[in-house]
Order: sequence, then structure tokens, then C-alpha cells
Amino acid sequence: MTANFQNAVNAPAAAQSGRVAAFFDLDKTIIAKSSTLAFSKPFFDQGLINRRSVLKSSYAQFLFLLSGADHDQMERMRAYITSMCAGWNVEQVKAIVAETLHDIVDPLVFAEAADLIADHKLRGHDIVVVSASGEEVVAPIAELLGATHSTATRMSVADGRYTGEVEFYCYGPGKVTAIETLAERYGYDLASSYAYSDSFTDAPMLEAVGHPTAVNPDRALRKAASENGWAILTFSNPVSLRARLPAAATRTVATTAAVSVGAAMAGAITYGVLRRKR
Repeated sequence: MTANFQNAVNAPAAAQSGRVAAFFDLDKTIIAKSSTLAFSKPFFDQGLINRRSVLKSSYAQFLFLLSGADHDQMERMRAYITSMCAGWNVEQVKAIVAETLHDIVDPLVFAEAADLIADHKLRGHDIVVVSASGEEVVAPIAELLGATHSTATRMSVADGRYTGEVEFYCYGPGKVTAIETLAERYGYDLASSYAYSDSFTDAPMLEAVGHPTAVNPDRALRKAASENGWAILTFSNPVSLRARLPAAATRTVATTAAVSVGAAMAGAITYGVLRRKR
């Protein structure tokens, strides 16, 4: 079935034995591109990759946007990226991401995703970004979005440089392991929690929560969502996060104020946090 984001967020919640979290995949769910491949140009500018790698990354990005990424494609992408990163200085990568984050990621955030995140925050839910991309890329993006936590793929490091090996692959069943670990640590009630993703490879994560939603689903996920009665959302409007946050927050607070003073206060607090995070 198809639903708008209000229907997805306002679905009846089961009796809660703990806190509620909203788990978001990142690529093509919150942002319109692959977060890792989006940084190809600044990595090239800083001498980490050559022109051939940039072209290869651009082609991979094109295929990713055109058809999504199935299991085999994700495995090939993982192998390509880990081998390419072998020997890179970890602190240099973090510095490049920090310096270019706003210019690269800010225009890629789906307006619909930003609205959905804001709605969950107003309801007191924790926001958790769960991504197969590297944590050096994912963590700053999650902070930019005002997420409570993030979990991502971790590369092995020796003497401050990537070894080309993966310590933890936050993909498929690995995402379930990650969210279960977070649930145990922070007391999340997964039966009352939410999850959003575009890819059938994230079906295990969607099945792990009480309120799964397919966002811009690939063909296999759309079929699974229809068979399981999961909500389906379409996000298609990437806009500048910095340009839209104040207006969006103001509208949200004004609407909520009509419902209750307490909710309005929560909205004001959320707005302040978002501005500080930004």
C-alpha cells in the first residue's frame, strides 16, 4: 500500500516497554545519492584517488541511482571501496569530510525525509542513522541531520591508516545486529519502533521493528512491502537543508501549539537543537 509520511508516523503504537527509535537507512532514503561515492571529488582534490577512480565512482553512482544496488552490487562496491581506501590516513579522511560536508550533503537531503525526522523528534523518538557506508562519512551526516545516534561500517585501522579490511560490515543482517545492540544499550522497544529503507537488502532491518516502511523501494522491496502490508513512501525532493530548516521548524511548532502547550515546547527545543547541530 502507499502512504504519506504522516500516516507512517501516526500509526498506532503498541504498548511501550521502553524508548522508541526511528531507524533510517541513509543512501536513497535520507539523501539522494550514495554518501560514500558523493565524496569522490574532494578525495580526488586531496590526492587520495586518481582520475580513473573518480570516473569509476561516477559510473557506480549512476548505476546506483538508476537501479539501486542488489546484494552482488553491494559486495562489489564494498570490495572496490575497501581496496581503494587501503593506506589512506584516517584523520585526513575525517578532515576532508568535515570541510566539504555541507557543500556535498546539504543539497542532497530529501525534504520529505527531513520532515519525517522532525516529526519523530517531536514525538520524543530517538533518530538513528544505520548505513553500510563508512562511519567516518555517516557520523558527520547523522550529526548534521540532528540524529541521536548512528551506526555504520567500520574499517580496520593500523598505525592511523586503513588496512583494506572491514572490522564490521553494517549491511543486511549486520544492520539487525547493530540495532539490537543499540536497543539493548539504550532500552529501545523494537516492537514499537520504526525503520525506513529503500533496498530489499535491508528487509531484515525492516522486519526487526514493529513499524517498517519502504522508501523509494527497489522492485524486490516494493514486492515484499506489498506482501507484508508495509507502508510505502516516495521521497523525490532533495533541497538545501540549511535553507529549509527554520521555515519547517516554525511550521511544525505552530501546528503543534494548536494541539498542546507541552508539544509546542518540545518543538521549540527540537528547533534549537537542530540549529545548534547545524
